[in-house]
Amino acid sequence: MPEPSTASALPKARTGISGFDDVTYGGLPAGRPSLVCGAAGCGKTLFAVTFLVNGATLFDEPGVFMSFEERAEDLAANVASLGYDLDGLVAEKKIAIDHVRVERGEIEESGEYDLDGLFIRLAYAVDTIGAKRVVLDTIETLFAGLTDAAVLRSELRRLFGWLKDRGLTAVITGERGDGHLTRQGLEEYVSDCVVLLDNRVEDQITTRRLRVVKYRGSAHGTNEYPFLIDEQGISVLPVTSADLDYGASSDVLSSGIAGLDAMLGPGGFFRGSSVLISGVAGTGKTTIAAHLLDAACRRGERCLAFVFEESGAQICRNARSVGLDLEPHIDDGLLKFEAARPSLYGLEMHLARMNRDIEQFQPSIVVIDPVSALRGPANELQATLLRMVDMLKSRGITAVFTSLRTDGTFDQAGDLGLSSMMDAWIKLQDVDANGERTRTLYVIKARGMSHSNQVREFQMSASGVRLVDAYVGPAGVLTGTARIVQEAEEQAALLRRRQDSERRRREVQRRRESIERQIAELRASLELADEEEQVILGEDELRETLLIQERTTIAGRRGAAE
Repeated sequence: MPEPSTASALPKARTGISGFDDVTYGGLPAGRPSLVCGAAGCGKTLFAVTFLVNGATLFDEPGVFMSFEERAEDLAANVASLGYDLDGLVAEKKIAIDHVRVERGEIEESGEYDLDGLFIRLAYAVDTIGAKRVVLDTIETLFAGLTDAAVLRSELRRLFGWLKDRGLTAVITGERGDGHLTRQGLEEYVSDCVVLLDNRVEDQITTRRLRVVKYRGSAHGTNEYPFLIDEQGISVLPVTSADLDYGASSDVLSSGIAGLDAMLGPGGFFRGSSVLISGVAGTGKTTIAAHLLDAACRRGERCLAFVFEESGAQICRNARSVGLDLEPHIDDGLLKFEAARPSLYGLEMHLARMNRDIEQFQPSIVVIDPVSALRGPANELQATLLRMVDMLKSRGITAVFTSLRTDGTFDQAGDLGLSSMMDAWIKLQDVDANGERTRTLYVIKARGMSHSNQVREFQMSASGVRLVDAYVGPAGVLTGTARIVQEAEEQAALLRRRQDSERRRREVQRRRESIERQIAELRASLELADEEEQVILGEDELRETLLIQERTTIAGRRGAAE
């Protein structure tokens, strides 16, 4: 919804209706009449009562409800389902209810027709409680017997002028006419603001829509906006599309699964990002989402889960089978499940309901499980999903979408472009081999971060969720028992190689030791030979010395004899 270029100087009265004050940039024109029109059952009276009750309880502006159809007791009973205590507010003099009975026969017989009597009754009610707001429900009843268009226009102008002169912020309800917004076709021209309510039924599903047809002196949203009426009152979805001007956080949130965090560069997902978990039935999409919720609640963050196939109690029970206990988070007020069948509302009503619940609960993480359960025409479904993503991103909420795929492909066919809007895409896939089914996990994309491009086997057991490396070899990816058998064969081959290496090492050692023994023996023989040679040489030298000595002795003896 576009923002107004400049602040409006027109005084406005806030309605307190969630989303509507955003659409009108502040509420209805203060001190002026506004027309709320639509067909029977579209919520005109409830809209008017909400405007009046919120004024009395939230903004300290008492109000008068003048009914031309329902009696006061009937009106109080009808709006009690919304939690409104009209009788209590009347007793506190914050609201005055006046039922004006108008008979067509009496009008036809009265001749000259004017609203002076109405002005007197309305002025008395306004003065009694000091009213600032007025509701007239419904305007057609006043002119049921009046056929003169000139008189009708004149009296309408008198009525609207009287309300303006008194400075009353008025809501006037009117029935939808043929070719006009109202039956008379005049009220929309003399009203300063015209709000059109519509209640459409398509494929047996009701969708309520609201459009501000005109708003004198003020900018306003001009599109159709879905709105919701339930036990919590009226809420309007104020956006049809969002500008791409939201911020981007660098905070990293853990997925609660150590193996998955390890596959993501920063160790988790960026806060405020949109995460898609897709896969065929039974692959563990909800289980991964439950881990994300558990991890966030453990950090003290508020989480809201919109579920379309299971109740919150069933999801909690199933999560216990993988070691998760979500019920303490519910008891602590950190986790809330909103469960509804997709056929309960139309697409836009689901979106309006989500917007209302998010505004009230203020979660930091929202899970939608599964988004593929929503049904509708392809173009409407795609627009709704886009608005859903933008609604969450604009609030900085981390969004987790699960989506059922009926095939195992990675293309975007059939997902209405949802995968291209996601910041991260986790794909779960079944692998059938050797008579068994095993789960695998891929990180197809993760914007702004490095991530693993490898396949991991996804195992769920009572001890939790574990990601293990799948075997990738010449025969392809092996998981389950095939991976275990392959790992056993690799372990056996490794053992054989180690045993062969050890045997060869021992043989080499034995040869080394044998050679070393031979070397030692040869060295000993060499040393022995050296010793023998030294002995022989010593003996030879001794004999030579003795021989010389003998020769010297003999020579000396010969010389003495002479």
